[in-house]
Amino acid sequence: MTDSGPKFKIFKFLKIIISSLFLTVLILFTLACIRTFTLDVNVGLQLAHWEKTNNISLVIDHHRREELLANFKEAIRIPTVSFSETEGNTTALREFDTLLRKAFPTVFSSSLVHHELVANYSHLFWVQGSNPDLVPYLLLAHIDVVPASESDGWEAPPFSAKEIDGFIYGRGTIDDKGPLMGILQSLEYLLIKGYAPRRGFYIGLGHDEEVSGYKGAVSIVRLMKQRNVQLSFVMDEGLAVLDGVISGLDGPAALIGISEKGSATVKLSVSMAPGHSSMPPQETSIGILAAAVKRLEENPMPRLFGHGPERGTFEHLAHKFKLPMKFIMSNFWLFSPLLGRVLEKKSDTNAFVRTTTAVTIFKSGVKVNVIPSLAEAYVNFRIHSAQTLQEVLDLIQSTVGDERVKMELVDGFDPLPVSSSDEKSFGFQIIKKTVLDMFPSVTVAPGICIGNTDSRHFKDLTNDIYRFAPIWFKPGDAQRFHGINERISKKNYEELVVFYFNLIQNCDIQKLPEPHSSVHEL
Repeated sequence: MTDSGPKFKIFKFLKIIISSLFLTVLILFTLACIRTFTLDVNVGLQLAHWEKTNNISLVIDHHRREELLANFKEAIRIPTVSFSETEGNTTALREFDTLLRKAFPTVFSSSLVHHELVANYSHLFWVQGSNPDLVPYLLLAHIDVVPASESDGWEAPPFSAKEIDGFIYGRGTIDDKGPLMGILQSLEYLLIKGYAPRRGFYIGLGHDEEVSGYKGAVSIVRLMKQRNVQLSFVMDEGLAVLDGVISGLDGPAALIGISEKGSATVKLSVSMAPGHSSMPPQETSIGILAAAVKRLEENPMPRLFGHGPERGTFEHLAHKFKLPMKFIMSNFWLFSPLLGRVLEKKSDTNAFVRTTTAVTIFKSGVKVNVIPSLAEAYVNFRIHSAQTLQEVLDLIQSTVGDERVKMELVDGFDPLPVSSSDEKSFGFQIIKKTVLDMFPSVTVAPGICIGNTDSRHFKDLTNDIYRFAPIWFKPGDAQRFHGINERISKKNYEELVVFYFNLIQNCDIQKLPEPHSSVHEL
């Protein structure tokens, strides 16, 4: 009888705990369900009443189609290859300058357009607007391409612009002569039709983006800073329209890059006295360095999924998934740790989860019977938006954990600032509207670029940089980027021209419509 009192109190306490836990789970589940079935971050744009701009329409007839494709093919045939920061095909760059002047005579002769060469091979255009109170923007692209050789396995010579089954093959079709020629071709057509913009804008064409843009883009930035230019937004290459690429997504998705990962290249080295292989020490320079590199590979950088722009990507796409993925992706606040663990299993999605580690060079030894005195390894890190360069360097040092391994930062920079993407974001909403007007079935979402572009050099001129071109990628197409058989369909190139034709006109509005926000705060 005396034991029944304490036992009853324990039972009552456990009952309260279990009931509280059940009630908490029920509330969380109810909130998650409400969010799942009401979250659609794209509704606001479609409901908004946009300012009337009386846009000029572009009809691409047979003559125009032949003209724009001929111009584009000629651009692909010019091998504007950047081999290194000190070596590029300057003859091809001069030839490309001649092509631009021949292909777009109205752009180069119009009184509205001021053109200048920058750093000998890059180009800067200023298209004057009628309303100087409207802050200008910049459309950015680059002329140079990475090397390509037919012997690598191309179906067509990489600088032939050969047509195969409706596609134009060639280095630069995606990166980045498609957008470059599309921008200038659209401006040519607009000027021919008598268009004069209300909002002025710049077009910048760098000539060494593939080797970091330190001569081209950096020189353009320096010039604009001298003139005290401030920009509403910058739009550059980066992400694309993904069709059938994201498993389980209903329909294509246009991802607009709102940031880029940072980068660090770190040199690790071990020095010790050389020796003969017949009398080896317990540890060699190669062995010590190999162990350090293995520790870096076995201990990846921390999982940071949900702490960067990737959260917005998944929430924007959530309503286009079926259950249970719709439930999970609508409730990042609850499921981001679970999603992170799933995505880190594959190399292509692991890049969104953390700072990645890639050993790219390992060199040592000159003779089979000599123990080398020096071993070196180069490791490239692509830094997640939630980390800094210094934090990554500190983690490398602690993971290596061996004073015999010298660490040297070869080059590196922090992740780029995250640009705005809400309903008050002028640049993002203009790009989004232009995409949806052309492709109503597409879902638009913010994204993050895991590579780097020339646009990173412009961060002091604007708060908002967007990385997107409406190039359609189907499964396997991403591997063509810097790979073999780079190509674009003739139809898609036409769409690029129409897209920029409409985008330039859409930018003429003075302000965005009042937002009809459907973004949940939970």
